[in-house]
Amino acid sequence: MNNKKILIILSISLIILTGFLIETKTIHKILYPKKYSDYVERYSKEFNIEENLVYSIMKAESKFKKDAISNKGAKGLMQISDITRNWAIDELNLENNIDIFDPETNIKIGCWYLNKLYKEFGNLDLVVAAYNGGSGNVNKWLGNNEYSKDGKMLHNIPFTETSNYLDKVKNNYKNYNSIYGKEGKN
Repeated sequence: MNNKKILIILSISLIILTGFLIETKTIHKILYPKKYSDYVERYSKEFNIEENLVYSIMKAESKFKKDAISNKGAKGLMQISDITRNWAIDELNLENNIDIFDPETNIKIGCWYLNKLYKEFGNLDLVVAAYNGGSGNVNKWLGNNEYSKDGKMLHNIPFTETSNYLDKVKNNYKNYNSIYGKEGKN
């Protein structure tokens, strides 16, 4: 083959490969969307939480359905329980009649709560486990040699739901970081 034919074949191959890579990134962004980005950006900054973690939790909790209600009564994008809602009303000086299904309100409370959990646990795995299983349970597990060898990390989570939830959120988080970058700004 002469050099011209080789160059043409390589050029076409490069164009096809580039198109495939662009299409793959587009598909990933569809699977891992950044919905409600104005609110996520605002409240993740205000409460010092990584944007990609907020998206990862929303995807796991509600699949971005603002009117989602769990079988335990948690509500909205970030599945806020009534107890957390009432605590946030007091702590954030919110009106008693807030609409927990309002995306801005729900994301604000979710980011505030994640910040509280980070202050308590300081570790992503423990924060995510507490977001799902409750901080009281995580503290009990940390004090039990069956679940924690050192009292600082969990090596076993007794709630299957919480263990599966942690895996799901961490997988989402890994994918969001891969697609959008660690800071989640792209």
